[in-house]
Amino acid sequence: MGDPARTEPALTVAREPHPFRQRALRVLTLALALLLTVSGTAVLATAGHLLLPFQRLTTLEGRLASKAGFFEDEQVTRILLEHGIRVRTVSSGSREVATGSLDGYDFVFPSGEPAGDLISSTRQKQHRYTNIYRPFDSPLVLATYREYAETLRDAGAARPQTGSGTGEPLYYSLDMNRFLALTEHNRRWNDLGIGRHGLSNGNVVLAQTSDICESNSAGTYLGLVAFTRNGNDVPTDLRRADEIAAKVKPLLIRQGSPGADLFKYYASPNDHRLDPVVVVYEHQFLAYQAGYRTRHRTVDTERVLLYPTTRMLTQPQFIALDRRADRLGELLEHNPELQRRATELGYHVLGADALTGRLRQQGVPAPPAAGGDETAARMPELEILERMIAAVKNCPAPATN
Repeated sequence: MGDPARTEPALTVAREPHPFRQRALRVLTLALALLLTVSGTAVLATAGHLLLPFQRLTTLEGRLASKAGFFEDEQVTRILLEHGIRVRTVSSGSREVATGSLDGYDFVFPSGEPAGDLISSTRQKQHRYTNIYRPFDSPLVLATYREYAETLRDAGAARPQTGSGTGEPLYYSLDMNRFLALTEHNRRWNDLGIGRHGLSNGNVVLAQTSDICESNSAGTYLGLVAFTRNGNDVPTDLRRADEIAAKVKPLLIRQGSPGADLFKYYASPNDHRLDPVVVVYEHQFLAYQAGYRTRHRTVDTERVLLYPTTRMLTQPQFIALDRRADRLGELLEHNPELQRRATELGYHVLGADALTGRLRQQGVPAPPAAGGDETAARMPELEILERMIAAVKNCPAPATN
């Protein structure tokens, strides 16, 4: 007999798992894999990369001015990626885009017709591919601060617009003839009595633009001044253009901030005495107020807009420089999501009247529609405008595009 303290080793035979248990394990594994896949897809969609590994992605290189912010918007980026398009941009002033080299770019997006017409004219002479799209527009406006708007009101050059919400007005009408008279006679803000509004500023009354050699807004403002000083009519001959240019040169030669986009400076905390009135686009102000309303639950009542009574509408031109960029141009003009987002960013989408409703949804007072005593200003022909620009400032010669 063996030692009772010892036991023989036991042999254990593993039994096959029950078939039901095997099926349950497989179902659980598949469910977990599906859950991870769905979660990953949701993350990719949120990041704007949905299905990118499974589709061909076209990267387009663009050169553009103030409209660069449109392509930097997260929602716009997401929408374009869903359509297989990635956009990479280089920013510069619109006229700088028009006069610089476009080699290596698929598209350009100048902020208005003068720069767009210059690009189209140059490329057509060279028999190079050009296709133009006009997805939205935005008026040229003068952005300022309330104290300066009220000072212009005291001088009889501005008045609050009605019907744009309650409380302090965000929008004023600006009599361009009276405003230009103030600027041409070197009147200073202290002369106009800005001290009554708690400020002191010995600088001359002036609407600051970007460099006219680089900026579409500066050239458009020159067109607006020429239209106003020509009796609310477009100069149509070179001799008359020379006369107007000589008259307005003292006004505009002092212009020319080195930055192509003055709005970023205007929207930042700064000394209001340096550039208290700047030439910008309406969409920039409306998008700023919508963002401010989201962050602070109120609009910025310190910053206001001056709408010239001779209103100048600008139409940004998306110009495809090759056939690959045509698809992007078509999306900008026709895709409902991109049109909706453009409206949310303050643009007037062509053929639609959604901006007023969108601003109300965002809690921002909407500017009254154009009309009444306003005159629709028009730009001179390209040859005449270029001649006036040359008379105001000796800009560098255009590059061969």
